[in-house]
Amino acid sequence: MQADSKSAKIFVTGHRGMVGSALVRRLQRGGYTNIVTAGRTELDLLDQRAVQAWLAREQPDYIFIAAAKVGGIQANNVYRADFLYQNLMIEANLIHGAHLAGVQRLMFLGSSCIYPKLAPQPLREDYLLTGPLEPTNEPYAIAKIAGIKLCEAYNAQYGRQYISVMPTNLYGPNDNYDLASSHVLPALIRKAHEAKLRGDSEYVVWGSGTPMREFLYVDDLADACVFLAERGYDGPLVNIGTGTDVSIRELAETTMAVIGFAGRIVFDASKPDGTPRKLMDVSRLTGLGWTASTPLRAGIALAYQDFLARRAPA
Repeated sequence: MQADSKSAKIFVTGHRGMVGSALVRRLQRGGYTNIVTAGRTELDLLDQRAVQAWLAREQPDYIFIAAAKVGGIQANNVYRADFLYQNLMIEANLIHGAHLAGVQRLMFLGSSCIYPKLAPQPLREDYLLTGPLEPTNEPYAIAKIAGIKLCEAYNAQYGRQYISVMPTNLYGPNDNYDLASSHVLPALIRKAHEAKLRGDSEYVVWGSGTPMREFLYVDDLADACVFLAERGYDGPLVNIGTGTDVSIRELAETTMAVIGFAGRIVFDASKPDGTPRKLMDVSRLTGLGWTASTPLRAGIALAYQDFLARRAPA
């Protein structure tokens, strides 16, 4: 996939999810005319034979692997077997199937949770596999690490150009607002919205409020992915983020201000904090010429508008 290949056949997996749908939007805006997708009823990514047959038939020029089983800290911790097994199967079926179909280029999207829990900050790409993982999302992280190493192995053994990118915490259109399985920012948006509707005086936030997190608007992620693909990047692992972070307390306060809820924040210390800090070192990506463009407050406002349009309970 090069800048002048607008007719290249591009397969975006997970196109109904937050990341996949953002990739489709970005590709369409970029003038790409041959984007292919397949929903779960058309293609079960857990079915190896079905994936191999589909890829052999469709023969895409480029694949974005945005499909994954994802969830917040509670879902990751409770459904440990599901997160490990399903993500291993999805990525293995797609990467091996791409190789068998002769697909030379693909991009695998991982997660910042691949880095050790207590790794130095900011998180550099070479910190991978240098220490223990955060226990609550270890199965998901192990699956994503396996995907990175699978790409590296096919490159080394077969000369493929399968690259991996590691997004930081994402938010934006088509996010998951289910409080039982969502990530922190969509959960805060929904909780603040519902507290405002009820006229509550308090706003309960999980944990201590002290962990530091980095947040990237999902359309910025999609732009970075297409940026790398168009330039034919075939180098090592690349972090994608903003390079700045905020505390969960600051995040909750900003979310409340955007939504217009003026209650008092109450921290539920019985809930887990997760990793103390996760800030990405994005110098490799900025060195290639890309930086994020959506400020956090503006991004939260856009996400809230999407929540109101798509997800808010009737």
